[in-house]
Amino acid sequence: MEISKGIHIIETALWLAKPKALLLNDLHLGYEEALHRRGVLVPKYQLQEILITLERILQEVKPEKVVINGDLKHEFGTALRQEWKEVLAWLDFLLKRVKEVIIIKGNHDPLLGPIALQRGISIVSEYRIGDTLIVHGDKLVRTGAGRIIIGHEHPAVTIREGSKREKCKCFLKGKWKGKELIAVPSFNPLLEGTDILKEQVLSPFLGNIKNFEVYVVHGQEVFDFGKVRDIPTK
Repeated sequence: MEISKGIHIIETALWLAKPKALLLNDLHLGYEEALHRRGVLVPKYQLQEILITLERILQEVKPEKVVINGDLKHEFGTALRQEWKEVLAWLDFLLKRVKEVIIIKGNHDPLLGPIALQRGISIVSEYRIGDTLIVHGDKLVRTGAGRIIIGHEHPAVTIREGSKREKCKCFLKGKWKGKELIAVPSFNPLLEGTDILKEQVLSPFLGNIKNFEVYVVHGQEVFDFGKVRDIPTK
């Protein structure tokens, strides 16, 4: 589904057609190990699931570059063993399939540098493609770009059908200071995200989202849910 001119939603990724760039947000690799350390036992399958999904997307759009928009790893102040191993495996997977990998630093990435350095990948604070600026979204920026794409928020909505409820990831599109703003959900299947209809949003870009358009991802399908203000909360 095209969310903006030349920009398409592909599952929980964004495809920027003209530069042949695939944008992925908030992978939080190593999240399972962090849960285990807190006593929450979950099977360690996230990397496998992520790679299966990514391979399917790469076969569909065949990008020349992949932009990872922040929070590639999960832990803030350390690099857990699983994180180090999974980040290297992830980068190796990408480097075999695309010409260029770009990492935008997120708030979970203060110690990502040494890992990326092992594969010769630079980390940047923002990345611009034409009139589109890609930033993580945890801090406001000044820019002359007409469009801003952010992560950080992990937006989602809870869909209700009778007594059944399911939280689904979603994309948001609206305006911020006259610029088009697109918020992208987490690419990690374990992270459902923030229910924008009832939970406090995190990103300072998303102070007032009632007029934002909502695009819900369910499996490999995308659905236009209209504006936030029009979605029933009960």
